[in-house]
Amino acid sequence: MSSTVLDYVVVGAGPAGVQLGHQLQRAGRNYLVVESGSGPGTFFQTYPRHRTLISINKVHTGYDDPELRMRMDWNSLLSDDPELLFTNYSKKFLPPAADFLRYLADFVKATGINIRYNTTVSRISRDGDFRLALDSGEELRAKRVVIATGVHLPNTPDIPGIEHAEQYATVSVDPQDFLDQRVLIMGKANSAFETADNLIETAAVIHVAGPNPLKLAWRTHFVGHLRAANNNLLDTYQLKLQNALLDGHVRNIERDENGYRVTFGFTRAEEVLKDIHYDRVILCTGFRFDDTLFAEDIRPELTINDRFPAQTSAWESVNVPDLYFAGTLTQVRDFKRSTSGFIHGFRYGACALQHVLDERYEGQHWPYQQLSAAPQELMGAVIERVNRSSALFQQFGFIGDLLVVDDAAGTARYYEEVPVDYVADSELGAADSYFVITLDYGPDHDKYDPFDSTARQRISQADAAHADEGHYLHPVVRHYRRGELTATHHVTENLENEWTNPTVHQAPLAAFIAGRAGVATS
Repeated sequence: MSSTVLDYVVVGAGPAGVQLGHQLQRAGRNYLVVESGSGPGTFFQTYPRHRTLISINKVHTGYDDPELRMRMDWNSLLSDDPELLFTNYSKKFLPPAADFLRYLADFVKATGINIRYNTTVSRISRDGDFRLALDSGEELRAKRVVIATGVHLPNTPDIPGIEHAEQYATVSVDPQDFLDQRVLIMGKANSAFETADNLIETAAVIHVAGPNPLKLAWRTHFVGHLRAANNNLLDTYQLKLQNALLDGHVRNIERDENGYRVTFGFTRAEEVLKDIHYDRVILCTGFRFDDTLFAEDIRPELTINDRFPAQTSAWESVNVPDLYFAGTLTQVRDFKRSTSGFIHGFRYGACALQHVLDERYEGQHWPYQQLSAAPQELMGAVIERVNRSSALFQQFGFIGDLLVVDDAAGTARYYEEVPVDYVADSELGAADSYFVITLDYGPDHDKYDPFDSTARQRISQADAAHADEGHYLHPVVRHYRRGELTATHHVTENLENEWTNPTVHQAPLAAFIAGRAGVATS
């Protein structure tokens, strides 16, 4: 048993644990990252099962600015070292998982993160400090714990006969094993369609089934919805090649002499039941968080069908003080709205979490830049950030910048990359007058087909008066007085995300800031 009490223990050395470890290392904190595997990124040794990532790796952007390049880089972690970019490890737009594992290992080595491998936490309890029992019989003690283990338990629906189904995690990935077979795949996310795509050339029939309508990422702008890289099955369905997409519920799975008889209730036919025969049934219904690691008195409350730990805006457990979460577990705060479930989102969340920890435990305020309250200067600072920031671009609507204006002193403080919900819940939101700056899609953006020019009349990119009608990503500036929203300003959308026009973009924003901050425009 160790008598040393660490300030922070991070459980899990996937990309989130590595990113947070790097932040703690740079800050000189007393911390340790523990990982059950023999190296970082154990999850990626198995997933995705077909070994091609759908996280974009756009190497050639035309940008020299590293910050702008990160807008197109969904795999790199954040550091000051230009060599520690995933774009140096693969040129593939959709890269192999093996390249990401190699990148993570090199990132850890280069940054000197304090990680202990082959260390499995079997139980977490508390007697003031957290006590982490290890499989080895040792014990670690920590004042705070950050769980960055991701979700790794299968999310198995409660259906009679579900034990006959094969899990995504273990089903064969050899298409020849499905030669001329009828296959049911349960689930409508990317893992289901990735699995289906692998079987198109060999399976006789493929049905992909789920209770909810299919959502396409290019329409919803949520990258966890079906991506074009995995949507070949849709062609084979609509062009009558024996495959199909089923909307409804599997009611029962029963084994018989010919394989499996599946009773299916069709949503669009008012739950009309039909028995369909299959040779194989595969579960691609996602994963859930394992809360059995915790002693009963500190077991974190769960949410979203008990799949994730419930969290405050600071990523702290809602019922266990000093227990935090990082990585894909944090998606509960922007579930299916932004990008916290993915590397290009939670890398910024991990950096923000370190600022939260510094505020709460290290006596350090969130960093800021001091400005004058002159509207032109404030407008310039906002425009510079929305034109360049990768965090606001990737974590749209979820992470923003905060501009606190002190009218009496004629000064302002500019805070970068603060979770929007955290502003209201922290001392940052106690200011008399402040602006929150985000990049956002327009209202109901997911209800329009972006490829149908006749579906709606798009806003003119020179029409600042109707900027709030835009559906594409654009800057939104909201003003608050004593925590209450007083007004919202939309900066007109732009094809190349460059909000530089003095008349269309800058002048209306400067006037909005002046009107709300209570100072003259010049």
